[in-house]
Amino acid sequence: MGEIIIPEKIGIRAAGKDEYWLQDQIWQNPSILTLGDLQTISREKKQSSGGKLDILLKDPRDNSMYEIEIMLGETDPSHIIRTIEYWDIEKRRWPTRQHYAILVAETISRRFFNVVQLLSLSIPIKALQVELLKMGDQLALNFVKVLDSYEEPEEQETVDEVDEGYWATHSPWTLELARYFLEKLRPLYPNLELNCVRSYIAIWDTKRNIFGLHKRSKPKSLMIFNERDISSIEIIKERFDQANIAYDYNKYNEFVVYVDKTVVSNNIDIFIDIIKTRRKIESENEES
Repeated sequence: MGEIIIPEKIGIRAAGKDEYWLQDQIWQNPSILTLGDLQTISREKKQSSGGKLDILLKDPRDNSMYEIEIMLGETDPSHIIRTIEYWDIEKRRWPTRQHYAILVAETISRRFFNVVQLLSLSIPIKALQVELLKMGDQLALNFVKVLDSYEEPEEQETVDEVDEGYWATHSPWTLELARYFLEKLRPLYPNLELNCVRSYIAIWDTKRNIFGLHKRSKPKSLMIFNERDISSIEIIKERFDQANIAYDYNKYNEFVVYVDKTVVSNNIDIFIDIIKTRRKIESENEES
């Protein structure tokens, strides 16, 4: 084994770089923030308050937005205020999407860490500390998440029931996909029905939602179902991986899968197998 190189931490300005250089690095490769596979939306975006949002990113899986504010050196009150202000402006502009305020600084002092921590109890704010490391002639950026404690409150969803005509007008591709699922599943489960509410279409039986289909940009829909049983979770992940179907299993114990008619029809046996597995394990748990 060769000699282990211990990197030297240096200031970004001391290395002859500035905030715009750091913006460039994030803009060219958003994954360095370690927040997921995010897409760039805009940079130096003018705000109604007169300021400019450094970077706006989007998670293509659920269209959630990330408002990024960057500051070299130690963070200060104005930086925190701007981060929250720009997050609020964008949230008002896109009210149906989840938004995250992202504060990036080289140093987050204990005093301001405590302030941000208090804010995070009610605002989805994340704090990242960025380090510039020097290894010989090479420079490397390292982002460390120092705060991410916000938990979205569990709200009692208001069920605003609609008919299929609503979905035929607003998202016919999602309705078509729901009907396709129903056609394929009814021979196995004759009691299944479509339950349409304003925010999603549920495949429903007499006891529970099997899964919900949420509208996304044509021709995509978002398939979401809750699963807490460990054995089911592992089997479902294995099935999706084998079929090379992209999915996310989030902190709310939900599988989230982007689907369209082609993906589903090409893999209908996989989806049916997953549903059969879930139902079988549910029945076994109820009997035990």
